[in-house]
Amino acid sequence: MQRWRGTQAAPGGWGRAVATIGVFDGVHRGHQQIIGHAVKRAGELGVQSVVLTFDPHPSEVVRPGSHPAVLTEPARKAELIEALGVDVLCVIPFTAEYSRLSPEEFVHDALVEHLHTALVVVGENFRFGHKQAGDVDLLTRLGRTFGFAVEGAPLVADEGTVFSSTYIRSCVDAGDVVAAARALGRPHRLEGVVVRGDQRGRELGFPTANLLVPPRAAVPADGIYAAWLVRDRDGARLPSAVSIGTNPTFSGKERRVEAFVLDFEGDLYGERVHLDFADRLREQRVYQGVEPLIAQIAEDVEQTREVLRNGPMRA
Repeated sequence: MQRWRGTQAAPGGWGRAVATIGVFDGVHRGHQQIIGHAVKRAGELGVQSVVLTFDPHPSEVVRPGSHPAVLTEPARKAELIEALGVDVLCVIPFTAEYSRLSPEEFVHDALVEHLHTALVVVGENFRFGHKQAGDVDLLTRLGRTFGFAVEGAPLVADEGTVFSSTYIRSCVDAGDVVAAARALGRPHRLEGVVVRGDQRGRELGFPTANLLVPPRAAVPADGIYAAWLVRDRDGARLPSAVSIGTNPTFSGKERRVEAFVLDFEGDLYGERVHLDFADRLREQRVYQGVEPLIAQIAEDVEQTREVLRNGPMRA
């Protein structure tokens, strides 16, 4: 997959293309359907498939400070899009000036001038241009003017719930990683680098890997989780019991993500790892003393084994 920074990166002699447009944070099942349809239609037409996305998130530019929690970091998002068979990922730098483009200017700039788009595939709720004034009907009319077709893809839903990045963020924020995984089509993933903590887990007999996560990452609600820790260097998947919160038994103030890797002897410091969440086991609790806490952690570890062996407690 080629990766471009802006549509002006299209090479000379570029032919026509099938394009789809969106932030695509999470690359969830709805996104997968839209992108997959674009790839399929590009194959049928014998042209290149192009995914147009934006950096930074448009909401951060339009309403500074409102950047939503990030479900997929840029490198992960690119990997997921590439796995769908896309030919080109084009990241458009989203600036205040770009946000002021009218729908007509956006279409000419993003789709016509450099990409020579033959077909645009978007979700049926697609909005574009200044103040999101454009919709699929306007895009279709502009297509007739500029010589491209438009196909709207239906939204993906389950039992009446439409899968969207906003819905998945709400699931993660509530700690419902099972529902998030159902909408994503895979476990919710949190990335980070293992750094030194206060070594309290080691003192309790359960040494943990303390993750430093990106500042806007979608971190699940405080609680105890069963997860797979994936080592970036070799892809090894290690069963882990994960604690997210402030360690209330010890009156902690800093919110942390700590993973106890089951049956593991070794050093993870400095490594980039990922946590793929399988299920939430329980909420954070305050324990009256160390012994009850140790007993509960031992129970959490056994429950983690069960979940990772047999699947989530709640389907």
